[in-house]
Order: sequence, then structure tokens, then C-alpha cells
Amino acid sequence: MLRVDSSKPCKIIYAICKHEYLSYLIEPHVVQLNPNGEYSLTHQRLFVNTAEEFTACLDDTDRKLIRILQETEQSHLILKYYKKPIRPLEFFSRIYTEEAFEKLRPKIEKKLAEALTLLPGKELCVMSREGYPAERIVQFATEPATVLFHFRRNENETRYYPTIKYKGQRIEFMFKGAEIICNQPAYLLLEDVLYYFEKGIEGKKLLPFLDKRYISIPKSSEKTYYEKFVAPLIEKYPVYAQGFEIISERYNAGPILKPVYTEGGISQIQLFFRYGEAVFPYGDGRQVSVRIENKDDQYFFYRIKRSMAWEKKKFLELENLGLKTVSNLFQNLEVAQMEEDEDTSLSVFNWLNEHHDELIESGFEIEQPEGEKRFFYASPKINLEIREGNDWFDIYAIVYFGSYAIPFIELKQHILNKRREFVLPSGEIAVIPEKWFSQYSNLLYFSDHSDKLQLKKHHIGLVNELATSDYAEVTMNRKLQQLNNFESLEEIPLPQHFNGELRAYQKAGYDWFHFLKKYHFGGCLADDMGLGKTIQTLALLQKNKEDNAANGKVTSLIIMPTSLIYNWVNEAKRFAPEIQILAHTGSLRSRNAAVFSNYDLIITTYGITRIDINLLKDFFFEYIILDESQNIKNAASKSFQAVTELKSRFKLILSGTPVENSVNDLWTQMSFINPGLLGNQAYFQNNFVIPIEKKKDEDKAHRLQVLIKPFILRRTKEQVATELPSKTEKLFYSEMCDEQADEYEKVKSEYRNALLKSIEEGTFAQAKLHVLQGLIKLRQIANHPRLIDESYEGSSGKFDDVWEMLINALESGHKVLVFSQFVRQLTIFRNQLEDQGISYTYLDGKTKNREEEINKFQNNELLRIFLISIKAGGVGLNLTEADYVFILDPWWNPAVEQQAIDRTHRIGQTKKVIIYKFITKNSIEEKILLLQQQKMHVANTLITTEGNFIKSLTPEDIRDLLM
Repeated sequence: MLRVDSSKPCKIIYAICKHEYLSYLIEPHVVQLNPNGEYSLTHQRLFVNTAEEFTACLDDTDRKLIRILQETEQSHLILKYYKKPIRPLEFFSRIYTEEAFEKLRPKIEKKLAEALTLLPGKELCVMSREGYPAERIVQFATEPATVLFHFRRNENETRYYPTIKYKGQRIEFMFKGAEIICNQPAYLLLEDVLYYFEKGIEGKKLLPFLDKRYISIPKSSEKTYYEKFVAPLIEKYPVYAQGFEIISERYNAGPILKPVYTEGGISQIQLFFRYGEAVFPYGDGRQVSVRIENKDDQYFFYRIKRSMAWEKKKFLELENLGLKTVSNLFQNLEVAQMEEDEDTSLSVFNWLNEHHDELIESGFEIEQPEGEKRFFYASPKINLEIREGNDWFDIYAIVYFGSYAIPFIELKQHILNKRREFVLPSGEIAVIPEKWFSQYSNLLYFSDHSDKLQLKKHHIGLVNELATSDYAEVTMNRKLQQLNNFESLEEIPLPQHFNGELRAYQKAGYDWFHFLKKYHFGGCLADDMGLGKTIQTLALLQKNKEDNAANGKVTSLIIMPTSLIYNWVNEAKRFAPEIQILAHTGSLRSRNAAVFSNYDLIITTYGITRIDINLLKDFFFEYIILDESQNIKNAASKSFQAVTELKSRFKLILSGTPVENSVNDLWTQMSFINPGLLGNQAYFQNNFVIPIEKKKDEDKAHRLQVLIKPFILRRTKEQVATELPSKTEKLFYSEMCDEQADEYEKVKSEYRNALLKSIEEGTFAQAKLHVLQGLIKLRQIANHPRLIDESYEGSSGKFDDVWEMLINALESGHKVLVFSQFVRQLTIFRNQLEDQGISYTYLDGKTKNREEEINKFQNNELLRIFLISIKAGGVGLNLTEADYVFILDPWWNPAVEQQAIDRTHRIGQTKKVIIYKFITKNSIEEKILLLQQQKMHVANTLITTEGNFIKSLTPEDIRDLLM
């Protein structure tokens, strides 16, 4: 064989050849052309690595075909089957068996079928026995041929044979040297024409008839033959019969859902379709089904054609209702989305009940699962009638499972203990809807009695939510729903002796206080910092004084952080000067509770309350008001224990951040104002704190919000203080200087290695405190290495940037508040200011003369800088003279930063406020910003925008911070 010269005319052809062991193959060849354009005898086989030499003859289809057909070449197949190196001759003579053929031939056929779809339009030939690829040219059939299978039954036998038609004409193929080139789907080579067929006929159904007129089935074998061969053939292909009948039946199909109950596992649903008496599983691939009947030796084949498009439509209906396919074999379905704690063995029954009416209306039949359990299918309903008593609500509730009317109280233990199965009088099992466990567990838990449903009046939030339930029809007197509609509150006149006007939102808060008072509810005024919680409260107390004037003096108590005493006294003198105030503070304070009766208002601190609890608890106050009530957030703290011992007619709390660190903060504050509102602490922890904080359970967050919403009034500056000048927050990024960066990397490596080691050894819990100390060190170095090493003589990139911007602000006539968590950082700035002869005011936790420092800054034009510790100065300061705020280091809790900003961006501010947050690039500070965003979502859904960052840091969080 001469090699083809690619520089001369040549052509790509595809040759059908019969391999001695592998049967029919197709090979790509290139053939040299003679000067007259005919094929010469010079040719060569093409492979992927040799084809590009003949690129002038190739197109993309040729390249694809060469690649496909190379996978049918004997060397390639041998390597797939037999991993050791071996020559083809040795393989076929020593290793190859019939079993090997059965494994290899289907792989070949798959590739041949793929190639044959691409070959029309290409030159296809038959190879000679000597191996010449262009022996004869083959024509492709231009349309599919059809096959009709014939059966002729008589008293002795059944004869079976096929006939083939092409373009409407019957073609003779028996005893004509025809060959089956490919079995699945069949390709028939007959007289140099390659035929293919409708309905994907298998070649082996034609193969016996290439050299045989018919096949005879004796009467003794016909029953088995009819069942195993004829019936499946009738399902797939056209059949003509004599001696038995083929009857086509048409039915309107009915969809059937059959649950597969798996106790302790995941139950599923199977979809079937009933056509007459025949039932078919969805997705089994059979478009036609045939059943056989024999009557008096007469055979009847009943042929049912299924509506596959309609079946698919019904299947998609189920998918749209929330099912998903989990098994291709049986097309089993299961519920696509389940609650985390949902019982997976009952989830499909929950789904069936939830969509029961819709399914029935759409024609679905629901069967019982195999086994002893019988389930009740229906969409349950609850009818609720709510009657209002003096201090409680009586709830009359009936659950309807179909025609069964069950008192709702009978489901109480099931719902509280999450038992899904409720046995009906018939013995059938009703599956309690999954939603009920979250929707009604609070209602049932807070009900005071075991034999009836009764709620205390402060659970009005639960009652209001019932009115919007998807399941319940509620009858109730709704007069208390105005708790959720502040605009409809009764207008209360302002006290006569109150100096000043209340803004519209402040008047609404004042009216809300009176509404709570009317119904003896406690409340939390949670307005943004700077919106005037103090003035609203003073208006209430002045009005209370005037209303009680005829009955003698009534005394109220306000407890607050020490830093707020001065502010409250000043604000009271300004707005309600007639209120007689006793500041119960200092070492000279009275030890006689009788003295309180001489005053309208006692002001004291949380610390004094703890010390003087035995004195205070014996006095009955009109109001007890806690300012910055997050101070009692810890249930184990002495402050909380002390305030719960105090007695009063009414209770209020004030806090811009009632959720300061954790959802758990709410329990103490809500329990103080409305005891029992949130249940005991263990219940609150298990049913709200853990699901909301650990599992991000938004439904639980909603349930908690339902309970607390009527008693929390919160307005933000964006909502109400539209007259406030704008504020602009800017992030300023500083680069570390070289010495600072070296120090930072050294400490980071030390603590990162400690973290990774603790994770690897499983000792993270013990090492967490040490690693957290490392995070604080890194924060300090990012500000100035001198915070951890006083001997450090280098510079700090952030310090230099802040100093430059501070000087620029002073020169431009601005007043600046400078906040830092680190007192040492403030000390560095103090030293620098003193070295430069620049005056400043200063406040940290040890400052005794807070009022003096505040007044100097507010009233002295020459004092333009106020250095403040962020924890000591975040509350109780009114510094509206400042218009610049520098926050030197990001704090884990962004609300602390917001409190600092609100020292100046509050009522009374007339200038635009600019806030700079200084961040050191490539440091932990950048990552703190990201972590804040990730951790803040939970509290945002409740009241404020915070999260307990330090306590909730996982090993992964800390690792990210240290990387």
C-alpha cells in the first residue's frame, strides 16, 4: 500500500467493513484520486493524529467522525477490555471469547449509531475482502423504512415474519445478501443501499429473516411466546394478525398517588395512572401497554395507548406543588423542602393534607400506603372564637379533620411535644400540619389551663396573629388591635405645666404610654438614640403628677447608668420643672424609704439599686422606669434580680438597643415589664434563642416578634427626624508602615498557628480565650503597636492619617468627637495634642467631672476636640456642637459605633455631620466589617441591628480573621 500524498488530489471516504471477530465496523480512509478524478488504489486509514495532514479535505464533521470511529478501532477496544499490553493477533487468538464480544459489541454499536447520524452527505463505501476501502459506493436511504410484523395463527402453529416498506413500496430483503450493520437502532445494508427504520427497530428482530421466510411457533409453545414476545412487540411496533385479535382501547386516564410509608426514614410518593383496569407507573417508558386474554382458545390482545404528554403535565403539577423526583427507576417523589426538625416519615402526608383539596379537584386519587397504618387525608381547619375577659382572653377552638370535630385542647400535648400523629375516632391517623407546631405552640404553651384555652391579656400579640392565620377562621372582638395601630390611639392632652412642644412622633409616644397605662401593660420605648425618649417620659410623668394632684403625691422611680443622672436632672429642670426630684445617689443618700413620699420622682443608678434593694423593695412606686434597660439583659446579674423585687403600678423601659448582644437580652427586659410574656427562661432559650441565633430560623424570629411587637415602640431617625441635617459616613483606609506590618505579621502567625493546632487536636474550646486575646492584640497593632509595646518607637499608618485629618478639620473650623475603644490609643493622641499645645476635652470610664467636660466642649468655641472612650461615652451625652466624628477602630458590635455617632447626630443638631471610620488595610479590621454584616441579620428581624459577635465566633470565623 502506497502512502497518500496530501499535496495531490485526494478524498475522505468511510468504508463499511466486517471484522473477523468484532463484526461490522466503519473506518475513515483517505484515497488518492487519479487525474480523471476517480479513486486510485492508493489509500490509508485515518486516525486523529494523522488526519490533520489532510486538512484540505476535512471539515468539522469529518474531524468528529474520525474521533468517534477511532474508539471502535481494535487496538482502542482491546486496551479498554484488557489493560495489559498485547498484540491484536495474540488477543483475538488467546484472550477473546464470546463473553468479550457481548461486552464490546454494544460499545461499538453505540459509537456506530452516533457516527451514522453524521454520515449522510459523506462518501460511504463497502470495503473489499482484500481491504480496499472504495470497493462499492453505498447510497443512504433518504427516509426511514417501515416494518410490519405479521402473525398467522392456525390450529397447528403460528407463523411470524416481517415485511419492509420503503417510500410506500415493499422491498424484498430475504435471501438477497442483506446485512445488519448496526443492531440498535437497526441499519440494514441491502443492494448497496443503507436503510434505517421508524420506531428504532432492533436489528436482531430482522436478522433471522435475512435467509429465512418465516419462523414457526408450535401450538404447544404459543401461550408463552404470545406473552413474552408478541405482546411486547405489539406495544412497540405495527402488527398485522390473522387468527387472533388486536383491539385498541381508549380511556380517560386517572392519576393515582400512593404514599410509600417508611417509619423512621423518608417516606415518598409514587405516581400511577389508571387506564380502564390497567395501572401504569409514571416514567416507565411504555407508551403503549398490551394485556392478553384467552377465551375458548381465542386470543385477544387489548392495546392501550397512553397519553404521555398529559401524564407529564400531571407530573409537573406535582412538582409545582413542591415535590421532587428522587428515583429514576420508579420516579418516586418526595417533598422538596422540609423544615429542619420535620419528621421525614410523615412529610409526604403533611404535603398531601396541605394540598388535598387542590389534588382532588385536579382529579388525583390518593391511596393508602402498604402496611397496617391508615391515614386520614384532608385539609384540616380550625374555628376559633375569642372572648375578652377582664385580664384574659378565653379561646374556644374546634379542629375539623373532614367531618370530625375535635376540641383543639385535645391536640395541646401533641403540639407541645411535637407528636405528629393524632388518632381519630375511626382509628385513622390524622397528621397534624407541620405549620401548626410553630403557629400554635406559643398559644398552647402560654395557655394557663390544661382543660381550656385562656391567655393573659398581655398575649394580645398571639391573639392578633390568629386573625391572620391561613388555617383558622377567627371570631373575636378586635378593639385591642389598635395596639398595632398607633395612629388610632386616643389623643391625650399634654400636661399644663410642661415646657416645650412634643414633635408629632413624640406625641404619639406620649399617647402610647397612656394607652399602655389604660390596659396595665408594660412597654419598651425603643426609639433611635437622640430622638427624645427622655422628653416623652418626662411629659408622661408630669401628666401623671397633674392627674393625681387631688389624691396626693405619687412617686415614680427611674433607674439608669450613672452617666445619665446629670442629663435627666437637667432635662427635667428644663421641661418639667414642677416635678420634684430626688437623686438617690452618693454616700450621703437617705437610708429611709419614707423620704421618697416627699418627691414625685426618684432617680438612681443600677449600682445603687443593687446595694439598696432592701430599702427600695419596700416602697410601692407609681412607675418604675429603666433607662438603657439593656443593663439588665443578663438574667443572672444582680441588677436584674434587684429590679424584679421592686413594686409598682406601672413599668416602662427605655432603650435604643434592647437587643444589644443576643436575642436572649429580650427575655429579662420583657419579663420585667410584662412577667410571663415570653415564658420561663429555659423555654425562651430553647424555642427562640437557639433556633434564631444558631439555626437562622426566620419563622421563630417572626413568632417572637408577634409576642413582643405590641409592647415595643421604635422609630428611627430616617422615619421621623426628617428635619435633622444629613450625615455622611465614610470609610478611610490606612496603610500600615513597614515596622507596624512586621509586628502585625509576627503576632498573626503566632496566634494562627495556635488556632490551627487547637482545631487539629480538638482543643479549640480550651484555646478559644487565648486566640481571642490574639484578635485583640491584632486590633491594637492595627491602630498603633505602642498599644501593646510602650517601647515601640516606630510610627503607625493610621495614627499619621488621623492626625493629618484632625489638624485639617481644626483649621477648617470644625468640632470633632474622637472615639476609640482603647484608652491607650486616646492617651497617644492626648500626648500629641499636649506636645502641640492644642486644647481638648477628655472622657473615659474613670472621668469624674463628666458634666464639666461636656459643658466645656459645648460652650467653649476654642475647645474643638473631644477624646472619648467609646464604651464610656456612647450614651448620655448631648454633643450637638460637633459636626465631625472620628471612629478610630471598628468595634465588633456596630450599634456601639452608632451610639457614638448619635452623640452629635440628634435633635438639636443644625450642621451636616461627617463620620469617618478609620480602617487599617490588610488587617483584621477589614474582616471585622465583613463579619459584622454576616452576623447582624438575626437582630435586624426583631428590633435593632446587632449580634453577639464575640460569643458567636466559630473556629471558622476566627480562622478567617487570622488568615
